[in-house]
Amino acid sequence: MRKKGSSEISRLTWGGVDCQELAENYGTPLYVFDTGIIRSRCRELQETFTRRWENVRVTYAGKAFLVRAMARLIADEGLGLDVVSMGELYTALSAGFPPERIEVNGNAKSREEIAYAVRSGAGRIIVDHPDELKAIEEFARESGHVQKVMIRVAPGVDAHTHKYIATGQTGSKFGVPADVSEGSMLTEAVKYAEASGNIELTGLHFHVGSQIFDTDDYTKAIAKIIELMKSLKDTLNFTTRELNMGGGFGAVISPSVPSMRSEFYTDAMMKALHDGCRVHGLEVPGVILEPGRWIVSESGITLYRVENIKELPKVTYIAVNGGMADNPRVALYQAEYEAVSVKAPGAPAYDRDGGTHVSIVGKCCESGDVLIEDAKITRLEAGDVIALYNTGAYTFSMASNYNCLPRPAVVFVEGGTARVVAERQTMEDIVRGQAL
Repeated sequence: MRKKGSSEISRLTWGGVDCQELAENYGTPLYVFDTGIIRSRCRELQETFTRRWENVRVTYAGKAFLVRAMARLIADEGLGLDVVSMGELYTALSAGFPPERIEVNGNAKSREEIAYAVRSGAGRIIVDHPDELKAIEEFARESGHVQKVMIRVAPGVDAHTHKYIATGQTGSKFGVPADVSEGSMLTEAVKYAEASGNIELTGLHFHVGSQIFDTDDYTKAIAKIIELMKSLKDTLNFTTRELNMGGGFGAVISPSVPSMRSEFYTDAMMKALHDGCRVHGLEVPGVILEPGRWIVSESGITLYRVENIKELPKVTYIAVNGGMADNPRVALYQAEYEAVSVKAPGAPAYDRDGGTHVSIVGKCCESGDVLIEDAKITRLEAGDVIALYNTGAYTFSMASNYNCLPRPAVVFVEGGTARVVAERQTMEDIVRGQAL
């Protein structure tokens, strides 16, 4: 609380820290993460999944948000880590993340990335194309060990989500078709792995997509995967000992509407798996889940400073000092957000003349640089600080230097304290490595 005259104004706090002071101390735009929320999500998964079911584990999908401090937090909470590039793997290892708890994913791995994964001792490599097996075998043989792998398959389920974040449909760029006919990609991959002395094929991986808000897509995919497991057993005598069922649990946009608890998804998924395996006479494999957004999205806010307000006949533009360079999700996926004034988060929204829309827009030279199309927010002035809620996922990790804008800093807050875990880029960072 901050007093002004005889009245009290309740300012927005995050992780027990005053957001106005965060903006003043660290500048804007600023990514702010309440690590207490992240820890609570990790512990909820441990309570409702890993301690409820046998032979299961959780890996965090690092693509949602990954800096060294985040890798350390995830390690401390006992989760594994899913990475999709050499950069993400390097970030994790440089933070001291246990390599045996890392799974290396991705649909276009280079030889250099495969070599780095094998030599670093990564726990699993998720094979997306059969050709990867040759490189894995080569580097595993050179390293003198057996590399555990899983094969990613496309179950043929078109998830109910934006087409850019659906990944399990037939024809997806991810994984191999769920086809065990003679000479198919999957059949040849299984045969190659099983014949190799330096590869241990533990099972299968699938992922239906992101921002899934019901369980139908998961249970449909699991039913198809169980049929595939049965076919692999019957035709190739291959037993699926591990099954990675991906992530994609939906995260909401409003802090007043919490996301579904983890057991809403995991109980339905595990019941479908157990029931299906019983019907088909299969052993239930060990299960891995890899949520990312669901763990981190609601922990994050982004602070912006209002630069100017442009009142036009049909729309009022609130222009802020960030935008699509630090959050491209609106332009890419039509993502939706809510925003509040930091100095008066509970104030009622204004409507200038009853029919005018209020849009919060960024500073990039694109008409599509809009953060919120129809914002419900109190009246603002230039210099005010606003906060966009639920920006913890796919903002920092997708940020660019478009228009030569520096990437914002990242601050972790918890229990009333704040610390910078990723510094704001400088102008020197923008031109580093460029020659005249």
